[in-house]
Amino acid sequence: MEQQSLFVRALKNPDSSDEAFASLVSEYKERLYWHIRKIVIDHDDANDVVQNTFIKIHLNVENFKENSSLYTWMYRIATNESLNFIKSKASKMGLKNQGWIESIAEGLVADPYFDGDETAIILQKQIAQLPEKQRVVFNMRYFDRMSYESISEILETSVGALKSSYHHAVKKIKLRLSDEV
Repeated sequence: MEQQSLFVRALKNPDSSDEAFASLVSEYKERLYWHIRKIVIDHDDANDVVQNTFIKIHLNVENFKENSSLYTWMYRIATNESLNFIKSKASKMGLKNQGWIESIAEGLVADPYFDGDETAIILQKQIAQLPEKQRVVFNMRYFDRMSYESISEILETSVGALKSSYHHAVKKIKLRLSDEV
């Protein structure tokens, strides 16, 4: 935690903030991209949200209180930016969030940036059908291998609620996948 405090001070110090921020982007850009990509699904959209996330991080680093890790704080911003992006895109298209996500998942076959096989596409389509909270929790737990405690800090919800969401998500995916076979 001491190293984090030094780094946060460097981010907040006008004399070192540019270099520290460049280091932060270099360190976390790929991890945040994949976290965001799993939520918004589309490559170009994920890049837009990554940029928005880093802008928000840069503009708000002064407000970071260090009550959580810098990583957790950034993932919270990335998650919120992703969900707000979906809400905005869906609204502009006259769709509910769920409908928009499902339509994006249907287009994965034609996405040149998606390198998964047929099984991965089927799984992504099943994940897209989950309610938003279950979808986000499933991605963070299954793909990112995050602990329930970390997810709890990021989503600001109880560990018990997360375990329940993850359990229901897994159950739905298994049931739908067995129906497809």
